[in-house]
Amino acid sequence: MKSRLYYILFLIYVVAAAFVLYVNGVFTGEEGSLVNLTINIVFLIIIGILFIISAISFSRLSYTTDELVAFTSRLQKEYKEANGKNLWGSYQERNDAFENEELRNAFNKYRLRIKSLRTKRGISAPCDLEEYINEDLLDRVSMNFFNSGLSGTFTGLGILGTFLGLSLGLGSFSGNDIFTVSDNVGALLSGMKVAFHTSVYGIFFSLVFNFIYRSIMSDAYEKLEEFLCMFRQTAQPHAVREDEASAAMLVYQASMSNTLKQVLEIMKGTSADQAAGVGRIVEQFTGQMQTALDADFKKLGNTLKAAGETQMANTANTKELVDAVAALVEVNRNVQSALAKAMDRQEEFAGQLKEQKEKLESTCNEINEEISSQLYAFDQMRSLYEK
Repeated sequence: MKSRLYYILFLIYVVAAAFVLYVNGVFTGEEGSLVNLTINIVFLIIIGILFIISAISFSRLSYTTDELVAFTSRLQKEYKEANGKNLWGSYQERNDAFENEELRNAFNKYRLRIKSLRTKRGISAPCDLEEYINEDLLDRVSMNFFNSGLSGTFTGLGILGTFLGLSLGLGSFSGNDIFTVSDNVGALLSGMKVAFHTSVYGIFFSLVFNFIYRSIMSDAYEKLEEFLCMFRQTAQPHAVREDEASAAMLVYQASMSNTLKQVLEIMKGTSADQAAGVGRIVEQFTGQMQTALDADFKKLGNTLKAAGETQMANTANTKELVDAVAALVEVNRNVQSALAKAMDRQEEFAGQLKEQKEKLESTCNEINEEISSQLYAFDQMRSLYEK
C-alpha cells in the first residue's frame, strides 16, 4: 500500500549507513580517518532523526486515511441496506462516528453547523462536509509543514558536508615545494572523500524521500476524495431548494386569499338577506298594525322603513369593504409575482457566482502549475550547479 511506503525509508537508511561504514573501513578492518567517520556518523544520525519524525507523521496520516476508507465502505454497505435512503438521520446525533480524534472533532463541528442551519421547513442553506474534512486536515495530520521541507534539508546537508569536507582537506593541506605538497595529498583526498560521500547520500535521500512523500500524500488525497463522494451520495443532508420554498409561500398566500374571499362572500350574502328580511317584516308588520291602529302606527312604519334603509346603507358599505379586500388580494398577487421574479434573479446571480468560482479555480490551478514548473526548473538548475 502507498500509505506504508515510508517503511522503505528505513530500509534505504540501513543500506546507506552500511555503505558509509564500509567505505570508511569499519567492516574491512582498514583504518580510515576518524574525523571522516565521525562526520558521516553525525550526518547519518541527523538524517535518522528526521526520518523518525517523518515516519511518525506518516503513521498518523495512514491511520487517518485507513479510517476514511473504512467509513466509506460502511456508508456504502448501510446505503444498500437502507434501499437508497439518505443516512443522515442515523448520523446527525452521533458524536462518535469516527475513532480518530481529528476526524471526530471535524465531523462534530459539521453536525453543529447543520443544526444551526435547520429551520421549520428544513435546512436553509447547503453545507458540504469538505469545509471541515479536507486536504488541509490531512496536511495538518501529516505535518506537511515539516515533511515538505525535508527534501531540501537533505540536499542542504549534502552541500554542507561537501563544503565541510573540502574545508577539512584544504585546512590540512600545506607545503612550499612538490615534495611537501605530495605528502599532504592524502589529507586533501580524505577531505574530498567526506565531501563526496555526504553529497551522494544527501542528494540520494532527498530524491527518494521526495518520491515517497508525494506518493503517500497523493494516495491520501485520493482516499479523501472517495470518502467525500460517497458521503455526498449517501449521507449528506439536503437543503431546501429556493424554488420549493417560494412555491410553498405562494401556495400559502393563495390559500389565505381564497379564505378571505369566501369570508367576504358570506358577509355579502348575509347582509343582503338581512336587508331583504327586514323589509318584508316591516311591510307585513305595517300592514297589520295599520288595520289595527291605523294612523298611530304609520309613524312607526315610517321609522321601521328608515331602519331598513339604514340596513341597506350598511349593505352598500359592506360591498365597498368587499371591493377593498378584493383589491388587497390583487396586490397580494402582484407581490407574489414580484417574489417569483426575485427568485429568478437570485438563481441567475447564483449561476454567475458559480461561473466566477470556476474561473477563479481555473486561474488558481494555472498559477499553481506555473509556480510548480518554475520550482522544478529551479531545482534542475540547482542540481546542475551542484554537479
